[in-house]
Amino acid sequence: MSDVGKYIEKRKKRSQKFAQNYESGYEAFEFSVMLREAREQAGITQETIAKRLRTRKSAISRIENHAEDIRLSTLGRYAKALGKKLKVELAD
Repeated sequence: MSDVGKYIEKRKKRSQKFAQNYESGYEAFEFSVMLREAREQAGITQETIAKRLRTRKSAISRIENHAEDIRLSTLGRYAKALGKKLKVELAD
C-alpha cells in the first residue's frame, strides 16, 4: 500500500466523519471520470457537448470534474448528447 493509502486508512480509523466524506467524495470522483471517459470514447469535445446542451464549456468541465449534486435531468441530457441512455440503479 502506498504512503497515501496508509495515511487515508489511518485517518478513516481516527475520524468517522473523514471516512464518510472520503467515501462519498470518491464516489463522485469515480462518476465524474466515467462521464469524461464516455465523452472521450465517443470522440466528442466538451465544447460540442456544451453546444448540444445549450450551455458553456465551463459548465461541462464542472460536471466532469465535480460530479456532485448534478440533476438527473442534466445527466439524462448529457447521456443523450453522447447518443446514450441514462440508467439509474439502486445497489446495496
